[in-house]
Amino acid sequence: MTERPEIESSSGRLGVLLPGFGAVATTVVAGVEAVRRDLAKPIGSLTQMNTIRLGKRTENRTPLIKEFLSLVELEDLVFGAWDPIPDNGYVSAMEAGVLDSKHLDPLREFLEGIVPMPAVFHKDYVRRLDGPNVKTGRNKMDLAEQLREDLRRFKAENDCARLVMIWCGSTEVFLRTGAVHETLAAFEEGLEADDPAIAPSMIYAYAALKEGVPYANGAPNLSADLPALEELAVQQGVPIAGKDFKTGQTLMKTILAPGLKARMLGIEGWFSTNILGNRDGAVLDDPDSFKTKEESKLGVLHHLLQPDMYPDLYGNLYHKVRINYYPPRGDNKEGWDNIDIQGWMGYKMQIKVDFLCRDSILAAPIVLDLALFLDLAKRAGWGGVQEWLSFYFKSPQTAPGLYPEHDLFIQHRKLKNTLRHLGGEEPLTHLGLEYYDD
Repeated sequence: MTERPEIESSSGRLGVLLPGFGAVATTVVAGVEAVRRDLAKPIGSLTQMNTIRLGKRTENRTPLIKEFLSLVELEDLVFGAWDPIPDNGYVSAMEAGVLDSKHLDPLREFLEGIVPMPAVFHKDYVRRLDGPNVKTGRNKMDLAEQLREDLRRFKAENDCARLVMIWCGSTEVFLRTGAVHETLAAFEEGLEADDPAIAPSMIYAYAALKEGVPYANGAPNLSADLPALEELAVQQGVPIAGKDFKTGQTLMKTILAPGLKARMLGIEGWFSTNILGNRDGAVLDDPDSFKTKEESKLGVLHHLLQPDMYPDLYGNLYHKVRINYYPPRGDNKEGWDNIDIQGWMGYKMQIKVDFLCRDSILAAPIVLDLALFLDLAKRAGWGGVQEWLSFYFKSPQTAPGLYPEHDLFIQHRKLKNTLRHLGGEEPLTHLGLEYYDD
């Protein structure tokens, strides 16, 4: 087993920088402040509410994760953001419509104090969004340098010991990796040459990594999921994770599909449709942005069900995903699934799922957990891809040539065993033979 790393102290303030200050970002910021004021509970957050079993069941050692590994306290978090729309946190949260005014009004002064910095943004990559709060520069390298300066200034002005960056921005148009993404040298040449294959999210990731700031990508954009930026993350010793927060419909798929597969029940078809009306829905109304999201959603079942290994059960699976922009629904997304399954002797059955979820409410605790866990990884000296954080993503980033693990329960065991390793405890196999030995 890999030797347990020495973990630096969690003392000092942690700056949490959020590219994109819309529904998700304002919800996590408002929620953390509400928890700090004892106005709410951090429901959905493993770092705040989950315990971790250590040793045998009979030992009854189950501390909270945050106490076992001394994570940063919520009181020590400081938030900053970038957005092309210059609205402060209160105005942006009211516009997003996720949280009620009864929850936002007590936090108004705090939220008004968070004003987004000018963003690196271009409509070529997110066509259904626009705003005046945008950086200009001679090329993309210049924009990256401006972001690096933002990070240094924020850290100094807010007396932060460390920073993390979590992408909470919109889904960019679909891009494939090319020559400019293959090596760090090629990528930096592309920044200087304004290469159109380098999207804004990649510029944020590059700036973060150059400044030694851990980075996670909450959208299906390529972002840091590139050989060049993985090379930079390893070179700098900086953790990265992504991509695409696992919230509504895909969360349900990674809960249901492993159960059906565990029982060796066949699946003929899985039809998924969504309606939502927030900024994300408007962005995804553009076919090129939807293509990016579709790739993320469609890959889950293929990797999870392994049709090549189980052709009789999943070899002819028909999987369809639809996302429909419907303004009246706002952030309250509805995900509807029809699942056609087969049982003994090929007899057909159906499962219907109608998940009336709140997308940003489900995403907010993910942002908090990733910020704290990425900071933990950095303090442990871990650089590069952090696959143990796959639990939080639709399209988990992995080492080159390694297929992603999508089973939520395997991801959860992997996460907790990683935490046990970091804390100097043995991983759990759940074999349990020791309870029955003479």
